[in-house]
This record gives sequence, C-alpha cells and structure tokens, in this order.
Amino acid sequence: MRVLVDTNVLLDYLAKREPYLKSSEGIFSACSTGRVDGCVAVHSFPNIFYILRKIYTIAERRSLLLDLCHLFSVEGIDRSTVEAAIRNESFDDFEDALQEECAKAFGADFIVTRNPKDFAASEVPIVSPDDFMKMLGGYELGS
Repeated sequence: MRVLVDTNVLLDYLAKREPYLKSSEGIFSACSTGRVDGCVAVHSFPNIFYILRKIYTIAERRSLLLDLCHLFSVEGIDRSTVEAAIRNESFDDFEDALQEECAKAFGADFIVTRNPKDFAASEVPIVSPDDFMKMLGGYELGS
C-alpha cells in the first residue's frame, strides 16, 4: 500500500502532539517496517522546518528532516506538478492541491491527513490516521 502522509500527521509525530501521537507513531512504524510505502511531498519539508523552530534547534531540525528522507520517499515538484495544482479549481488551498498532485505522481492509494475536509474534492482517497490504522488491522507501534 502506498500513501502520502500529510504535513499535519508528520508534525503530530515530530512534535509529539496529543491526542494524535499514537496513530502517527503507528504510521511511522508501518512505514519503517515496510508494511506501508510512505511518501512525503517535498514542500512539507520547509513547512516542518519552520513550524518546529520553537521546539528544536536548527541542528535538531536538520537531523529530523534527514530522518524523514530515510524513512519516506520524497515526491518532488516540477513545472507540470505546479501547473496541475494551479489549474485544480477543486481546491481553495494551493498547498493542499500540491499535496494531491504529489500523491497522484507517487501513485498513492491514500492521502493520510487529519484535515479530510480540505481534501473533499481529492481524486486520491483520503483517510484519517486513526482510520488508516484500523485499515491496517489494528497494527500499532511495536506489534
């Protein structure tokens, strides 16, 4: 199974945000063991680097981003991806349109996000982290 993991789920794990931590840990675990082929859109990296500035030092944030690169595939953005996102009038939020275009380019079966309403028009099916963990048969960190 191939999934694009939305920035908010990545931040849940990296910032240890409750009550979302357990499901984000399960997603990271499923990707690290190869049960799931996870992807991160390249534009999530600067957002994460910026948002985590109050929690981690620059060196720590660089290390976390490198860890993400080793755990997940990274889907890039080229001119055709940007143009497709710009033309996608189903999305009001350009960043969400880019997420969907990256998910399509990756061949994702799902986008895992805590903001399903932002992806109501997505061609790639949306699933919440909790529902995704249920889909995996209750697979949790350490099992």
